[in-house]
Formats: sequence, C-alpha cells, structure tokens
Amino acid sequence: MSKEADLAEKFWKALKSDRTVMLGLPDHESGRAQPMTAVFEGSHSGPIWIFSAVDVDLVRAVEGGEREAFLHFVSKGHNLFAAVEGRMRIDNDRGTIDRLWNPFVAAWYSGKNDPKLRLLRFETGSAQIWLNESSLFASVKMMLGADPKKEYKDKVGEVRLQ
Repeated sequence: MSKEADLAEKFWKALKSDRTVMLGLPDHESGRAQPMTAVFEGSHSGPIWIFSAVDVDLVRAVEGGEREAFLHFVSKGHNLFAAVEGRMRIDNDRGTIDRLWNPFVAAWYSGKNDPKLRLLRFETGSAQIWLNESSLFASVKMMLGADPKKEYKDKVGEVRLQ
C-alpha cells in the first residue's frame, strides 16, 4: 500500500470513530470554522455528510449553490490531524436523510421533515494528513539513534480523498 493510501485509510478510520470536524468556508465573512458532526457511508470514501439547520450561517452561505469549503479534523488521541479541501452544497435527498438518520441527529430536530433541517454534502478533494506518534515513543526512538526528520517523512502527505 502506498504512503498516500495508508494515510487516507487512517484518516477515514479515525473520522468514522471520532466524527467531530471543524467546517468552514475560505471566503466566509467571519473567516471562522465551526464544529460539526460528520457522517459518511462506506469505509473509505466521501462524500461527508453534515446535518445542520437553516439558521446556521454556513448553511445560509451555501443556500445559493455549491461553494469551496474546508474541513479540519483532529482525532481524539491527537495521533492524526487533517486539513481537507473540498466543495460543499445543500443536498436534502430524502433517501440519504433516511439512510443517515440516527438517534443523535433526531435529538436536534422534530423529525426528518423538520423545515429547519438541512443536509450538507462535503465532496472531499485534496487533504494534508499528519500522523503523530506519542512524544514518549518518539523520544525512545531518538535515544536509540533514529533521525526524527527521516522518521517523520512517512507520516505526512498530500492525499486525494475522492
């Protein structure tokens, strides 16, 4: 498996486990991202789906059509970091809402037909992914003579997630 494929696989596995991302638009007036819960189907592919509401500023910003967007992710153990570029739009496909609906989403809405409900579709593009070993493990490797720069080169890369 190539380094890029390995990084992508680790990203999807971590995202499936942790699911909290920071989502934003590069040209949005606030310039800030906000936390959202990511859902995706399958084991290693997009799109990434985000349930949100009509009164959220990111949703209002994409009401007019598809926009460039970014997603930042840090795994719970801080062993994987990712910055993902992509495109985002509203896609209230009834079949997708039915497939992805779960008790955690249901807690925020009056049901699948809630007029405030919006389903965002984030199409992944390129990503930079970093793997992070624990500092203790890295220190032990250094004491045994490993070059940290050489060791690190296989733990970061540009990856296409599509």
